[in-house]
Amino acid sequence: MSRRAYHDPLHGAIVLDRQDPAEALAIDLIETAAFQRLRRIRQLGTAFLTFHGAEGSRFTHSIGVLYLARQALDQLRRDHPGLESHRGVLFAAALLHDIGHGPLSHSGEEMYGLRHEDWSGRLIQEHPPLRDLLEAYAPGTAQAVANLVMRGQYSNRSIKALVSSQLDCDRLDYLLRDSYTTGTSYGRLDLERILAAFIVAPDGSLAIHPKGLSAVEHYLVVRRLMYRTVYNHRLNVVGNWLLERIIALARQRQSGQLWADTVMAHWLWAPEQLGISDFLANDDLRTGYHLQRWHQEAGGGLAELCGRFLERRLLKATDVSQLSNTDQLAVLARARQLAATAGLDPELSCGLRQRRIRGYHPYAGGLRLWDGQRLAALEHHSDLVATLSEPQQMAWVIHPREITGALRKDLKQDRLSAQIPAP
Repeated sequence: MSRRAYHDPLHGAIVLDRQDPAEALAIDLIETAAFQRLRRIRQLGTAFLTFHGAEGSRFTHSIGVLYLARQALDQLRRDHPGLESHRGVLFAAALLHDIGHGPLSHSGEEMYGLRHEDWSGRLIQEHPPLRDLLEAYAPGTAQAVANLVMRGQYSNRSIKALVSSQLDCDRLDYLLRDSYTTGTSYGRLDLERILAAFIVAPDGSLAIHPKGLSAVEHYLVVRRLMYRTVYNHRLNVVGNWLLERIIALARQRQSGQLWADTVMAHWLWAPEQLGISDFLANDDLRTGYHLQRWHQEAGGGLAELCGRFLERRLLKATDVSQLSNTDQLAVLARARQLAATAGLDPELSCGLRQRRIRGYHPYAGGLRLWDGQRLAALEHHSDLVATLSEPQQMAWVIHPREITGALRKDLKQDRLSAQIPAP
C-alpha cells in the first residue's frame, strides 16, 4: 500500500503517501514500536479522573501535530519554495516531539522526576529503529531532529518555530484536542485563520500577518483558560500529588521489601542508570498494574495512597492563591494539625502545591506581526496580549475531606480578622 490514512476525530482523514519521501519517512516512524507505545500513554495524565472523556493518547496527538505541520508548510512554501528541503526534518520532529514521554505524560514527569524532551532527544539519537530511519532519509537528520525537539534549535528559523515556539503546531493541536476530549467548549480555535496568517519575515523567522491578529489573540486567551481550568484543575493537582507521594514511598523501601518487576525496579531504584529498553517498556499499563499490586500487597501508607488513586477517593484542595507564601505554609500547618487530631496521617493526606502560569512570554521567542513593511512585537499591537503576559500564581493546600469544614472556617476567620484594623 502506497497510501496510509489515519482517521482523526478533529482533522478528519490524514492521508500519507509513500511516493513522497518525507511522508514515507513519517509512515515508517509511526510503525516503529517506540511510536506505537504512545498509544499506551494518556495525553492528559490524571485528567481522566476529572474529565471522563480525557482518555486520548500521545499517539493521536502526535499524528495531529504532523498534520498541522504539513498544513503550515504547504501554506508557507507557496511564497518560500526553499522550505520544501526541510520537509523531512519537520515531519519527523512533529511526530517525535513527545516520543520521550513516560507513563501518564506530564503527570509521569512529576512522579518519576524526568524530562520528556531529554528522553525524546536520546531516543532519536540512540534508539536504532528511529535513528536508522532518520539517517536513511538523509545523513545528519537524526541529530537535526534531536536538537529541534530537545533544545528548540534548528538552522531554519521558520521551521524551528513550527515545532518549538509560542504558536507551534504542538500547542495548536493539544489545545484543540484537549478541549474536545474534556468537553470544555471555549477551546475552539480559528485554526484555518491562524495557519493562513503564518508568514515568513525578512529575517527568516515566522511571523503573523495582521489579518490573523484576532485569531491569535483568541488562541492565547484559550491557552490561559485551558491551563487554569483543565491542566491545573484542583483535582488534577490532587491526582498528581498522590502519584508523586506513591513513587516517593515506593522508593523509600528496599527492592526486596516491595514487589516490582525488573523494569519498574530500574525506574524506582536506579533511575540514573535507566536504559532505553527499560524506558520504553514502561507505560500507563505497567505503572497502573504496579499501583494495583501495591494496593493489594504493599500495606501501610503506600497501599492506602494507591487505593485512593485507583478508586478515586481523592483528597480535597483548597485554593490559597491569594495568600502570601508564609500564610500558605501556615494553612498547610493548620491542615496537618487538624488531620492529626482527626486520626489521619498528615504525611499521607496534606500537602502544598504551587504553580506559576504565564500564557505569553514576550521575551522568550515572542510573536511578531509583519505587514510587508514593518516587523513589530505582537504585544505592541494588542493590549489583550500585553495583559496575558502578566504571570498568574496558583496555590492549593491538599487535605483530607474530613477536615474541609474546619479548615475553611479557620481560613475564613483569619481573612476576616486581617480586614479588621487594630484598635
